[in-house]
Amino acid sequence: MIGGAGPLRRLVVLRHAKSAWPEGVPDRLRPLAARGRRDAPAAGRALADSDCLPDLVVCSTAVRTRQTWELVSGQWGTPPPVRLDGRVYAAGVPELLEVVREVPSEVETLLLVGHNPGLEELVLELAGDGLDDALEQVRKKFPTSAIAILAWHGRAWTALEPGVALLTEVIVARGGRG
Repeated sequence: MIGGAGPLRRLVVLRHAKSAWPEGVPDRLRPLAARGRRDAPAAGRALADSDCLPDLVVCSTAVRTRQTWELVSGQWGTPPPVRLDGRVYAAGVPELLEVVREVPSEVETLLLVGHNPGLEELVLELAGDGLDDALEQVRKKFPTSAIAILAWHGRAWTALEPGVALLTEVIVARGGRG
């Protein structure tokens, strides 16, 4: 079910790519691992292939999410505007919904780049239904570089409520060994 009235909106949820765990580095400052640097560009290509390029990006301020975003957007001709938002780091569903509901109504496709478990919980909370086995896939695991695409109709992001979206696709981007 895609609830509400108004234009079709898409919330694209991207978990950051695989991060490194350097000794003595605070969590917020952890960089991407080599695998993450390979997988993030694959996520950018996957979004382009899915015709799901965003009008706006909201990204956590953590180093690994910013690096993921830079590598994802490097796959596109002209990246959309990005807002770095510290509230996305370690956020639960209420905080993430607050951030999303602040998005201007002219934005039809929003990309949210952040962390688990908050992103996985947000996807499951918003999805009233899912295509194929997408919901089950997210319930099992929402790994690094995973992308969930939620669609819903609404006049404004402020109207986004639990259960109103359709989970249309889940992609786990992998860049290979290159």
